[in-house]
Amino acid sequence: MMEAWKITARMVIAVVLAAVVVGAALGWFVFDAVSDAREEVSGVPADIHVDEFQRQVRRYLVNNPEVIVEAIQRLESRRTAAEQDEMKSAIRERADELLRDSASPVGGNPQGDVTLVEFSDYNCPYCRRVAPLLAEAEASDPKLRIIYKEIPILGPDSLYAAKAALAAHRQDRYVAFHRALMDAKGIAAEGLVMAVAARIGLDVERLKGDLEDPSIQAAIDRNMALARTLRITGTPSFVIGEEILRGAVDLETMQALIRQARATK
Repeated sequence: MMEAWKITARMVIAVVLAAVVVGAALGWFVFDAVSDAREEVSGVPADIHVDEFQRQVRRYLVNNPEVIVEAIQRLESRRTAAEQDEMKSAIRERADELLRDSASPVGGNPQGDVTLVEFSDYNCPYCRRVAPLLAEAEASDPKLRIIYKEIPILGPDSLYAAKAALAAHRQDRYVAFHRALMDAKGIAAEGLVMAVAARIGLDVERLKGDLEDPSIQAAIDRNMALARTLRITGTPSFVIGEEILRGAVDLETMQALIRQARATK
């Protein structure tokens, strides 16, 4: 029995090597193809020579190429499910940072029953595009709580804008500043940032001083680390319940996940 197992193991290894002819990526799912091949090729003895078994498997794959497609789809499905489970675990484990970091501004209803977390950058055109949709979602749902996470991934101007936004939070004007800056035309650099701040009535001199506070940079650093943990590499991204949305989404998709999160509470 042990000898037969060793032979079978060598056969699997040989088939994996043979799979190079259809791409290195196929190596992970050759095992499924081998299992099907052994069922298809009747009467294959357990001690069949490796080369002969390899030829029979190759013949089976050539005659049944759909097996490769099916294996790829099965592997992708498993990977997606595993990644979703991993992300849900990460969301639960980092719930305090995600939902209760006092440095992260809160919009909507602070006592809402569902929380939507947005990761954004003021120089991201997709963030600007989705900002009105987020405002609409808030206006249509009085029980929605929104948390804003600044992740300035697009360079020094974005970092300056993010610091200014968190400094505006100290004047209790974060949401107004956030929306005005998202709605502004042009690069969110120092000149535009301060012009927007002045237009909405912020104390600009205080803002300039507050944004240099090391605790604001520390808050941004925490956001960036959290984003990495959740495999958020682009903006905008959203966390709603235990789901992560990456990229600009339509209002209907956003509201559907809000309803789903509410239903599962």
